Amino acid sequence: MMTTVQGESVDVRTADGVADAYVAYPDDGAAHPGVLVIQDGFGLRPSLRSLADRIAAHGYTVLLPNAYYRHGRAPVIELPDFIDPAQRPEIFEQVVPMIVELTPELLRSDAAAYLAWLAASPLVAEGKVGLTGYCMGARLAVLIAAMFPDRVAAVAGFHGGPLVTDTPDSPHLAAGNITAELYFAHAGEDHHMTPEHIARFDKALDAAGVRHRTEIYDGAQHGFTQADTSAYDAEAAERHYRELAALFGRNLRT
Repeated sequence: MMTTVQGESVDVRTADGVADAYVAYPDDGAAHPGVLVIQDGFGLRPSLRSLADRIAAHGYTVLLPNAYYRHGRAPVIELPDFIDPAQRPEIFEQVVPMIVELTPELLRSDAAAYLAWLAASPLVAEGKVGLTGYCMGARLAVLIAAMFPDRVAAVAGFHGGPLVTDTPDSPHLAAGNITAELYFAHAGEDHHMTPEHIARFDKALDAAGVRHRTEIYDGAQHGFTQADTSAYDAEAAERHYRELAALFGRNLRT
Protein backbone atom coordinates (compact mmCIF):
# COMPACT_ATOMS: atom_id res chain seq x y z
CA MET A 1 0.00 0.00 0.00
CA MET A 2 1.65 3.22 -1.18
CA THR A 3 0.80 6.46 0.55
CA THR A 4 1.12 10.18 -0.22
CA VAL A 5 4.47 11.60 0.82
CA GLN A 6 5.75 14.96 1.99
CA GLY A 7 9.37 16.01 1.64
CA GLU A 8 11.35 18.89 3.09
CA SER A 9 14.90 20.06 3.68
CA VAL A 10 16.23 19.84 7.24
CA ASP A 11 19.50 20.61 8.99
CA VAL A 12 21.15 17.98 11.18
CA ARG A 13 23.62 19.25 13.74
CA THR A 14 26.83 17.21 13.86
CA ALA A 15 30.05 17.41 15.85
CA ASP A 16 31.63 19.25 12.91
CA GLY A 17 28.83 21.62 11.95
CA VAL A 18 25.50 21.21 10.18
CA ALA A 19 24.63 18.57 7.59
CA ASP A 20 21.92 19.58 5.18
CA ALA A 21 19.52 16.72 4.52
CA TYR A 22 16.23 15.76 2.93
CA VAL A 23 13.47 14.06 4.87
CA ALA A 24 10.48 12.29 3.29
CA TYR A 25 7.54 10.90 5.24
CA PRO A 26 3.92 9.78 4.79
CA ASP A 27 1.44 12.64 4.81
CA ASP A 28 -0.76 11.13 7.52
CA GLY A 29 0.41 12.85 10.71
CA ALA A 30 1.63 9.57 12.22
CA ALA A 31 5.09 8.48 13.32
CA HIS A 32 6.69 5.82 11.12
CA PRO A 33 9.79 3.60 11.36
CA GLY A 34 12.97 5.47 10.46
CA VAL A 35 15.18 4.79 7.47
CA LEU A 36 18.58 6.32 6.76
CA VAL A 37 19.61 6.51 3.10
CA ILE A 38 23.35 6.71 2.45
CA GLN A 39 24.12 8.44 -0.84
CA ASP A 40 26.25 7.24 -3.73
CA GLY A 41 29.39 9.09 -4.76
CA PHE A 42 27.53 11.74 -6.77
CA GLY A 43 25.74 13.01 -3.69
CA LEU A 44 22.42 14.49 -2.64
CA ARG A 45 20.46 15.50 -5.76
CA PRO A 46 16.91 15.36 -7.20
CA SER A 47 17.01 11.69 -8.25
CA LEU A 48 18.04 10.60 -4.75
CA ARG A 49 15.26 12.70 -3.24
CA SER A 50 12.84 10.85 -5.53
CA LEU A 51 14.29 7.55 -4.32
CA ALA A 52 13.73 8.64 -0.70
CA ASP A 53 10.14 9.58 -1.57
CA ARG A 54 9.56 6.14 -3.05
CA ILE A 55 10.80 4.41 0.12
CA ALA A 56 8.75 6.74 2.33
CA ALA A 57 5.61 5.87 0.39
CA HIS A 58 5.79 2.37 1.92
CA GLY A 59 5.29 3.89 5.36
CA TYR A 60 8.70 5.09 6.52
CA THR A 61 10.28 8.36 7.59
CA VAL A 62 13.39 8.61 5.43
CA LEU A 63 16.43 10.78 6.17
CA LEU A 64 18.86 11.43 3.31
CA PRO A 65 21.85 13.50 4.48
CA ASN A 66 24.49 15.24 2.41
CA ALA A 67 27.58 13.19 3.31
CA TYR A 68 29.80 15.92 1.85
CA TYR A 69 28.40 18.69 4.05
CA ARG A 70 31.87 19.71 5.22
CA HIS A 71 32.38 21.07 1.69
CA GLY A 72 29.10 22.97 1.56
CA ARG A 73 25.41 22.41 1.07
CA ALA A 74 24.16 20.18 -1.75
CA PRO A 75 24.82 20.20 -4.60
CA VAL A 76 28.45 20.32 -3.49
CA ILE A 77 29.62 19.91 -7.07
CA GLU A 78 27.84 20.89 -10.25
CA LEU A 79 26.21 17.84 -11.81
CA PRO A 80 24.51 17.47 -15.18
CA ASP A 81 20.88 16.32 -15.25
CA PHE A 82 22.13 13.07 -16.79
CA ILE A 83 25.40 11.68 -15.45
CA ASP A 84 27.56 9.67 -17.84
CA PRO A 85 30.96 9.24 -16.16
CA ALA A 86 32.53 8.18 -19.45
CA GLN A 87 31.70 11.61 -20.83
CA ARG A 88 32.47 13.50 -17.63
CA PRO A 89 35.54 11.94 -15.94
CA GLU A 90 36.16 15.18 -14.07
CA ILE A 91 33.17 14.39 -11.83
CA PHE A 92 35.12 11.51 -10.28
CA GLU A 93 38.14 13.76 -9.85
CA GLN A 94 35.94 16.02 -7.73
CA VAL A 95 34.15 13.40 -5.63
CA VAL A 96 36.92 10.87 -4.92
CA PRO A 97 38.79 13.14 -2.46
CA MET A 98 35.54 13.72 -0.55
CA ILE A 99 34.84 9.97 -0.44
CA VAL A 100 38.34 9.24 0.87
CA GLU A 101 37.92 11.93 3.49
CA LEU A 102 35.07 10.01 5.16
CA THR A 103 37.24 8.08 7.60
CA PRO A 104 35.70 5.65 10.09
CA GLU A 105 36.08 8.30 12.81
CA LEU A 106 34.17 10.93 10.84
CA LEU A 107 31.60 8.35 9.74
CA ARG A 108 30.93 7.31 13.34
CA SER A 109 30.51 10.93 14.37
CA ASP A 110 28.18 11.75 11.47
CA ALA A 111 26.14 8.56 11.78
CA ALA A 112 25.63 9.20 15.49
CA ALA A 113 24.16 12.59 14.60
CA TYR A 114 21.87 11.17 11.89
CA LEU A 115 20.62 8.40 14.19
CA ALA A 116 20.08 10.91 17.01
CA TRP A 117 18.04 13.10 14.65
CA LEU A 118 15.84 10.13 13.74
CA ALA A 119 15.44 9.15 17.40
CA ALA A 120 14.39 12.68 18.37
CA SER A 121 12.04 13.37 15.46
CA PRO A 122 8.29 13.21 16.15
CA LEU A 123 7.97 11.85 12.60
CA VAL A 124 9.83 8.68 13.59
CA ALA A 125 8.37 5.79 15.56
CA GLU A 126 10.37 4.28 18.42
CA GLY A 127 12.60 1.35 17.63
CA LYS A 128 15.52 0.43 15.45
CA VAL A 129 15.99 1.90 11.98
CA GLY A 130 16.76 0.58 8.52
CA LEU A 131 19.70 1.60 6.33
CA THR A 132 20.07 1.48 2.58
CA GLY A 133 23.20 2.53 0.76
CA TYR A 134 24.25 2.87 -2.85
CA CYS A 135 27.74 2.44 -4.29
CA MET A 136 30.00 3.90 -1.58
CA GLY A 137 26.90 4.25 0.60
CA ALA A 138 26.53 0.47 0.81
CA ARG A 139 30.02 0.24 2.26
CA LEU A 140 29.25 3.00 4.76
CA ALA A 141 25.95 1.36 5.72
CA VAL A 142 27.73 -1.87 6.72
CA LEU A 143 30.18 0.09 8.85
CA ILE A 144 27.36 2.05 10.53
CA ALA A 145 25.48 -1.18 11.30
CA ALA A 146 28.63 -2.51 12.98
CA MET A 147 29.19 0.74 14.89
CA PHE A 148 25.59 1.02 16.15
CA PRO A 149 24.20 -2.54 16.38
CA ASP A 150 21.63 -1.48 19.00
CA ARG A 151 20.13 1.07 16.59
CA VAL A 152 20.08 -0.75 13.22
CA ALA A 153 17.66 -3.57 12.39
CA ALA A 154 18.16 -3.95 8.64
CA VAL A 155 20.74 -2.98 6.03
CA ALA A 156 20.49 -3.09 2.26
CA GLY A 157 23.33 -2.37 -0.12
CA PHE A 158 23.09 -1.97 -3.88
CA HIS A 159 26.03 -2.06 -6.31
CA GLY A 160 28.17 -1.41 -3.25
CA GLY A 161 31.85 -1.36 -2.78
CA PRO A 162 34.51 -1.81 -1.86
CA LEU A 163 33.24 -4.21 0.81
CA VAL A 164 36.45 -6.23 1.02
CA THR A 165 39.82 -4.46 1.19
CA ASP A 166 43.22 -5.09 2.76
CA THR A 167 42.84 -2.18 5.18
CA PRO A 168 41.80 -2.41 8.87
CA ASP A 169 38.55 -0.54 8.16
CA SER A 170 37.31 -3.06 5.57
CA PRO A 171 33.56 -3.64 6.08
CA HIS A 172 33.91 -7.43 6.01
CA LEU A 173 36.11 -7.29 9.12
CA ALA A 174 33.31 -5.58 11.08
CA ALA A 175 30.76 -8.33 10.46
CA GLY A 176 31.07 -9.70 14.00
CA ASN A 177 29.44 -6.59 15.46
CA ILE A 178 26.37 -6.63 13.19
CA THR A 179 22.99 -7.71 14.56
CA ALA A 180 20.90 -6.44 11.65
CA GLU A 181 19.60 -8.49 8.73
CA LEU A 182 21.51 -7.69 5.53
CA TYR A 183 20.48 -7.80 1.89
CA PHE A 184 23.08 -7.09 -0.80
CA ALA A 185 22.46 -6.84 -4.53
CA HIS A 186 25.60 -6.72 -6.65
CA ALA A 187 25.73 -5.66 -10.28
CA GLY A 188 26.65 -8.46 -12.65
CA GLU A 189 28.94 -6.01 -14.48
CA ASP A 190 30.96 -4.40 -11.70
CA HIS A 191 34.74 -4.28 -11.36
CA HIS A 192 34.32 -2.73 -7.89
CA MET A 193 33.06 -6.07 -6.53
CA THR A 194 34.54 -9.13 -8.23
CA PRO A 195 33.13 -12.63 -7.62
CA GLU A 196 36.07 -13.19 -5.25
CA HIS A 197 35.20 -10.05 -3.27
CA ILE A 198 31.57 -11.11 -3.03
CA ALA A 199 32.54 -14.60 -1.86
CA ARG A 200 34.86 -13.19 0.83
CA PHE A 201 32.18 -10.77 2.04
CA ASP A 202 29.58 -13.56 2.26
CA LYS A 203 32.05 -15.84 4.03
CA ALA A 204 32.70 -13.17 6.66
CA LEU A 205 28.96 -12.70 7.21
CA ASP A 206 28.44 -16.47 7.46
CA ALA A 207 31.29 -16.83 9.96
CA ALA A 208 29.80 -14.04 12.09
CA GLY A 209 26.32 -15.57 12.01
CA VAL A 210 24.81 -12.51 10.33
CA ARG A 211 21.39 -13.05 8.74
CA HIS A 212 21.93 -12.11 5.12
CA ARG A 213 21.12 -12.74 1.51
CA THR A 214 23.29 -11.83 -1.46
CA GLU A 215 22.10 -11.66 -5.05
CA ILE A 216 23.77 -10.84 -8.35
CA TYR A 217 21.65 -8.78 -10.75
CA ASP A 218 22.89 -10.32 -13.99
CA GLY A 219 23.59 -7.83 -16.76
CA ALA A 220 23.18 -4.80 -14.50
CA GLN A 221 25.99 -2.26 -14.26
CA HIS A 222 27.49 -0.57 -11.22
CA GLY A 223 24.98 2.17 -10.40
CA PHE A 224 21.88 0.39 -11.76
CA THR A 225 19.49 1.99 -9.24
CA GLN A 226 20.41 5.58 -10.08
CA ALA A 227 17.84 6.95 -12.51
CA ASP A 228 19.89 9.98 -13.59
CA THR A 229 22.95 8.00 -14.70
CA SER A 230 24.03 6.01 -17.73
CA ALA A 231 24.15 2.86 -15.57
CA TYR A 232 20.42 2.94 -14.78
CA ASP A 233 18.55 -0.30 -15.38
CA ALA A 234 14.79 0.12 -14.89
CA GLU A 235 14.08 -3.58 -14.34
CA ALA A 236 16.91 -3.97 -11.81
CA ALA A 237 15.88 -0.75 -10.07
CA GLU A 238 12.30 -2.02 -9.62
CA ARG A 239 13.64 -5.28 -8.23
CA HIS A 240 15.71 -3.26 -5.75
CA TYR A 241 12.60 -1.43 -4.52
CA ARG A 242 10.74 -4.74 -4.04
CA GLU A 243 13.60 -6.28 -2.06
CA LEU A 244 13.99 -3.15 0.03
CA ALA A 245 10.28 -3.10 0.91
CA ALA A 246 10.41 -6.78 1.89
CA LEU A 247 13.54 -6.36 4.05
CA PHE A 248 12.21 -3.34 5.89
CA GLY A 249 8.78 -4.92 6.23
CA ARG A 250 10.31 -7.93 8.02
CA ASN A 251 12.51 -5.94 10.35
CA LEU A 252 10.97 -2.53 11.02
CA ARG A 253 7.32 -3.45 11.50
CA THR A 254 6.47 -4.46 15.06
